[in-house]
Amino acid sequence: MYMTCLDLEGVLVPEIWIAFAEAAGIPELKKTTRDEPDYDKLMNYRLAILKEHGLGLKEIQETIETLDPLPGAKEFLDELRSYGQVVIISDTFTQFAKPLMKKLGWPTLFCNELIVAEDGEVTGFRMRLQDSKLNTVKALQAAGLETIASGDSFNDLGMIRQSKAGFLFCTTDAIKEANPDVPALETYDELLAAIKAVYEG
Repeated sequence: MYMTCLDLEGVLVPEIWIAFAEAAGIPELKKTTRDEPDYDKLMNYRLAILKEHGLGLKEIQETIETLDPLPGAKEFLDELRSYGQVVIISDTFTQFAKPLMKKLGWPTLFCNELIVAEDGEVTGFRMRLQDSKLNTVKALQAAGLETIASGDSFNDLGMIRQSKAGFLFCTTDAIKEANPDVPALETYDELLAAIKAVYEG
């Protein structure tokens, strides 16, 4: 039995931090895991900028409420789920994800949690487990599942390489050039066909 494991931001929905950076007028917050492979370093950088500007969870959630899934994402996900089981494995946070999960038809999501003070300041973050994408895929495999994985960033490469089949999706030229052995796809039709071929193979 197969389990398809997908990244969330950049694959099914816009990058939340980029959208918030644009809404808040803080270009420094546009940095993502496409730019910085060390997630702890990236998040601590983000939290320091939020503190510096006096911004908290409420302001980020207001931006998230305005976001929609990427064009074609829900249709892609609906069709993919007709083939078999799908789980989204993301480094986003429960406090960010709910409005977007509703718009995607409530798929299964494994993600992390922000630590938020009573006044709404984001003071930290709690990872579900270390190297969560790779270790979640390993756990699914230990449960007897074959995995197929796709994502767009440095932090997706572990689960992509660990899986029976893995695909980069709408990634950067730098990531493609550094990983020439990983198929890099650009459209949902291409990704759907590639995953379907694994199911039928």
